[in-house]
Amino acid sequence: MTESLVEKLDYEATFDCVQCGYCLPVCPTYIAFKKEKHSPRGRINLVKLAAEEKISIEDMQEGIDLCLGCRACETVCPTNVRYGDILMSAVEVLKENKQMGVVEKAARTSSFKFALKNKRVLGLVNRGIYAYQLSGMKKAVKRTGILGKSKKMDQMNRAMPDIILSRRITRNINPFRRKSLSVGFFEGCIMDTFFAQVNRLAVNIMQKNNIQVTNIPNQTCCGALQHHSGESEETLKLAMENIEAYEKYDFDYIVNTIGGCGATLKEYDKLFDPSTDWHERAKRFTGKVRDISQIMAMIDFDFKHDIKRNAVYQPSCHLENVQQVFEEPLDVIRQVPGLNYMEMNEKSLCCGSAGIYNILHFDESMQILDLKMENVKKSKPDLIITSNPGCHIQMKLGVEREGLTDEIEVKHIVEVIAEACGVGGN
Repeated sequence: MTESLVEKLDYEATFDCVQCGYCLPVCPTYIAFKKEKHSPRGRINLVKLAAEEKISIEDMQEGIDLCLGCRACETVCPTNVRYGDILMSAVEVLKENKQMGVVEKAARTSSFKFALKNKRVLGLVNRGIYAYQLSGMKKAVKRTGILGKSKKMDQMNRAMPDIILSRRITRNINPFRRKSLSVGFFEGCIMDTFFAQVNRLAVNIMQKNNIQVTNIPNQTCCGALQHHSGESEETLKLAMENIEAYEKYDFDYIVNTIGGCGATLKEYDKLFDPSTDWHERAKRFTGKVRDISQIMAMIDFDFKHDIKRNAVYQPSCHLENVQQVFEEPLDVIRQVPGLNYMEMNEKSLCCGSAGIYNILHFDESMQILDLKMENVKKSKPDLIITSNPGCHIQMKLGVEREGLTDEIEVKHIVEVIAEACGVGGN
């Protein structure tokens, strides 16, 4: 047995799994692909066997690569197996072992180490997509079916949300508290590029309800996509930059509108050696991280408009299974006047987005999405409420694939509350 591999893989944690099978009914890939290697306990066995050199690292690759990382297994596990830690250790080992070509290396470097944390680059992407839509090109491409030969590109084009120009949210960087509740706002990179309006609405909702909002100029990418791709050094750098940026101010909470990013921010302390000062600083940071739904649940809203819709809620896996935020979004949704909230069957089952999973593993992602859409159709909503940009795009893609674009709308929970309260995004 190679000691270094045992140390790199979270070998000891694999012994906490008693192979009971409680995870099987909540694992989307096991339900969709019907193979043990695509179940949590199967993947744990693969990691254990690889560490013991009974199988090769390559033998565990397919099982690990096709895991969504939704961590629903952790929520139902009776022995508290740290599946997320086991998974990430395997992802990092596979990344170290992988022989990447020049093109793949360049793509990873340009996206993970440059584009995602560069506001200017993201701003150019935002403006490019905005111009693409405003010019009528998106509609023309959709109408002509020019992308038809690439099913993935055609469907992604159809599901692309309507973009608004991302502008800097007013940066109140006064370090002194002026109101009883003070929050630091985390923009995110994908969120601020594709869903800038949601961020703007979230800030306006908080400000109109007497919450002091500070938007930190030196914040950077949370590191979620880097972390899930095994880029541990880059993830650590981003975590340190964000911790340093936010700890200069007096906040009650660090608030975001992104279930996936919030989960990464919430686990920054896991990135550092517990004996270091950085671990303590990370713990202080993570203790303040909150989803926007948790803040909205504290507000006594003055609703102005009825929202007469039949709605289901598609929760973010990482909002529930990592951040353990289950009830607050539902409490907020149920307050909306006129809204008929309907409990969707298997609502917590992953939609198949999972960061960039729906890009890297499109066909498998669509299998999982089709399972989700069967439950959507049974509920017969005209509104799907989301809490994460990836879920939002994936559910729009599901609606498009089912030919229900004229019947079902997809909105972020912030958009629904803003509409009900008469809060604009300007």
